[in-house]
Amino acid sequence: QVQVVESGGGLVQTGGSLTLSCTASGLTFTEYAMGWFRQTPGKEREGVSCISWNGDDEATTYYADAVKGRFTISRDNSKNMVYLHMYRLKPEDTAMYYCAARAYASCSVSWVLSAHYISWGRGTQVTVSS
Repeated sequence: QVQVVESGGGLVQTGGSLTLSCTASGLTFTEYAMGWFRQTPGKEREGVSCISWNGDDEATTYYADAVKGRFTISRDNSKNMVYLHMYRLKPEDTAMYYCAARAYASCSVSWVLSAHYISWGRGTQVTVSS
């Protein structure tokens, strides 16, 4: 059974930085792309970033326009972990952040669709104060 657990959320001021971590288990980690989503009350879950593993020490990353240039996704295959490094945070980044294992090895096909992910964590709250 694939399981993912997020951590690292918290309260940060506008312009600050935060790194979220996600641990995955029950899967051959290098065979799965991993994604980060976020959600605020009353809104749909929004794709933030996705990272695949192409072998040969190469990862491909995708970002939502709203976070491009401010967020960086990375993975440590030796630890089954994915990270979301968030910089220059804005109040509109406030949300519950979720990590998910994708049903495909690649992010290239509709990575923003939550239906393409097979396992979700419970989320970690990020609050950016103005």
